[in-house]
Parts: sequence; C-alpha cells; structure tokens
Amino acid sequence: MALSADRVRANLAEVRDEVAAAAGGRDVEIVAAVKYVAAADVAALAEAGIEVFGENRAQGLGVKAEAHPELVWDFIGQLQSRKVKAIAPLVRCIHSVGSDSAVAELAKLERRPELLAQVNIAGEEGKAGFAPEEVGRVVAELELGGLMVMPPFTEDPEGSRRWFAAARELAERHGLRRLSMGTTQDFAVAVEEGATIVRVGSRLYR
Repeated sequence: MALSADRVRANLAEVRDEVAAAAGGRDVEIVAAVKYVAAADVAALAEAGIEVFGENRAQGLGVKAEAHPELVWDFIGQLQSRKVKAIAPLVRCIHSVGSDSAVAELAKLERRPELLAQVNIAGEEGKAGFAPEEVGRVVAELELGGLMVMPPFTEDPEGSRRWFAAARELAERHGLRRLSMGTTQDFAVAVEEGATIVRVGSRLYR
C-alpha cells in the first residue's frame, strides 16, 4: 500500500516535537531512513515535509536519487570502498566511513561530501566501524565533519545512553561538531546526549 503523505506528516510532527523536547534549544536534524521505502513513495515523503533522505544501500540510493535528484540524500549504510565513487556524487553526507579502504578511496576524490566516521563505540565483535582509539588517526588522514555510532541493540532506550555519552565525549575530544546517532527506538535519548542528527525510519511510516 502506498504511503500517505498525511500520515507521514503527522508522524513527522510527533518526532519533531520529541526531538525539540530533548534538544534543549539545540538544532537537531532528522534524516528519514528510507531503505524499505519504495522509490514510488519518496514523493509522498517530500510532500509530508521530510527534508533529508537517508539510504542504506548503494543500489537503492542510485535508483531513488536518479528519480528524485531535487531532494537531499545522505548515505547511512555500510560503506564499501568499491562503491565510494558511485555514492559520493549523489549525497550531501556519508555517515558511515568505517574502514581504511573507504578512507583511501575517499581521499582520491577531488570533491567529497561531508564525511562522518562510523565508530564501533562498544567494541562489538564483527561490527563495522573504527575503534574509538583510531579516530585521531582517521581525523589526520581525512577531513571529517563528525562521528556516527550505532550502540548495541537494546529494547530499553536507556541502555544506549552510556554509549551515546561516550560518543559525544569522543567527538568533543577531537573537535568534531556533528554527531549522527539515534534511530526510531532511541532517538530521544540520543538527542539528550548530544546528537545533532537522528536517523528515523519506521516511526515515520507506521
């Protein structure tokens, strides 16, 4: 069933209110995660007032950004180095620079979008991203706008608070101002702990 712009607009208003309540007067950007949104529904999201669209997959980004080049696109999924050249021209920001191979490919580009380093903030086995102690090296190799983190999954948003706080402290230590953290289940806690960008998906479309 096609998404209703009216329904998305109402959900977006709720999310904006919750973000504002948690932000204490700070500006926090809402990126709509559209991995599971059909290209045909993107126009309804724009009509509903969504301003930034985040895609997880390179192929999905190509299809949707080609159909809607007038919209603002971010890449929020795992960044494969071999996809860097295809993704970079289509987006405003890549949230998920998480490997030395991706850094090397990005460094070759004459023009780069804003870049956020993905940090494996809890040191989870097999999870993408740099270790916190590697951030200084990455900052020295590539101009970064900030960090992105995804804490260990928990049903209780409060369980993510310590990881969000650690990410904020890490960003501050390295002079990075942008902090992409918080998704549908925990964005309010993320904002309370300093997020400047939240990535919200299913909450907008239910």
